[in-house]
Amino acid sequence: MTEHDAKTDAKIAIARLTDHAHQARQHMYQATIDQRNLALLSAAKYIEAHMAELLAANAKDVDKARTAELTEAYIDRLTLTEDRIQGMINALRDIAGLNDPVGVELARWSRPNGLDISRISTPLGVLGVIFESRPNVTVDAAALAIKSANCVILRGGSSSINSAILLGDMMRHGLREAGLPEDAVQVIKDVDRALVGAMLTAQGGIDVIVPRGGRSLVERVQAEAKIPVFAHLEGICHIYVHADADPELAKSVVVNAKMRRTGICGAAETLLIDNAVINSIWPDIAAALRDARCQIRGDAATRAVCPWIDAATEDDFGHEFLDAIIAVKAVDHVDDAIAHIRQHGSDHTEAILTADADIAEYFVSQIDSSIVMINASTQFADGGEFGMGAELGIATGRIHARGPVSIEQLTCFKYIVRGNGQTRA
Repeated sequence: MTEHDAKTDAKIAIARLTDHAHQARQHMYQATIDQRNLALLSAAKYIEAHMAELLAANAKDVDKARTAELTEAYIDRLTLTEDRIQGMINALRDIAGLNDPVGVELARWSRPNGLDISRISTPLGVLGVIFESRPNVTVDAAALAIKSANCVILRGGSSSINSAILLGDMMRHGLREAGLPEDAVQVIKDVDRALVGAMLTAQGGIDVIVPRGGRSLVERVQAEAKIPVFAHLEGICHIYVHADADPELAKSVVVNAKMRRTGICGAAETLLIDNAVINSIWPDIAAALRDARCQIRGDAATRAVCPWIDAATEDDFGHEFLDAIIAVKAVDHVDDAIAHIRQHGSDHTEAILTADADIAEYFVSQIDSSIVMINASTQFADGGEFGMGAELGIATGRIHARGPVSIEQLTCFKYIVRGNGQTRA
């Protein structure tokens, strides 16, 4: 088959999926919140009852990844455990407990001519989600779409295909149980990369694209998409340990931010240490990171105090390791830290550790990342931890959605104008 034939076949396949999604869309728009919640709760119950089947499907994906000699960090993102599956089940139930994001009156006002105008939240329509290794994206995306009365087409990577297909079927089971169209959730079973290109150019079929993956995927989506994109390029998250940081707090938060899960976008990648505490707090943090089996790459100033750490290169700063590696640099003061983050950050998540409330507020006022934290681990950069049930990702752009993309971010709005015979001169 020629490349042209492959592209044509991919466009036909995506058009078929979008046709099904648009047929389901009207039913979802008319569905009651009770029906949508029932779909989520039924899916949660079904996943719970078929956990062994899901673990077996995921084991096939993991075995294939190991045969391909993919990195341990990648395999960690791919792997499902009973605890992680239970986390998905809990997320479904949490999302079912959230308020309905559709049909909400966002604003209302009247005009001097008597017109009554209101702005009402509405679903976005058909979502296209492209992801790589994380099977939980299937459930998160489907659940958020169902709750917000949207439809979703999911295209996972070849590494997670068995898990994604089965999870998609489980979510479709929930829709059927609630009397809703199962095509509100569709998982693409073919891993041909031409299908990604067809999704990105499906104007009129898909309303927004959400990429969940590494830099190469997101760059391709942003370069080729002919429809709007919710995206973050990378999670280059920084933690700044200020001169007034509590030593024990700093040690605990830094280790958690880096090592709790190294392969997620909220994992800290760069640690900035104030020179005022380089001889006091820094050695204990370094030792704690070493004990947690983290590779430390430091600049000359941090290595002068802890000569056993590795030397950092300039490329280590502004790099998303997604592994047990952290880059460390000494800074003179808060403005030095801010300047470094502005130069090397990706507008994802940054944190300051300090007991000085004024410095903390100054830091958050100067950093324009989508999430800025004070005295807390960057691993909390997650829609579930924000009380949103789940997320489709952390959007770092500035159009429509920013930060965790959850049910409210998956709505748009319409205006309703009520009159009593007004005409315009």
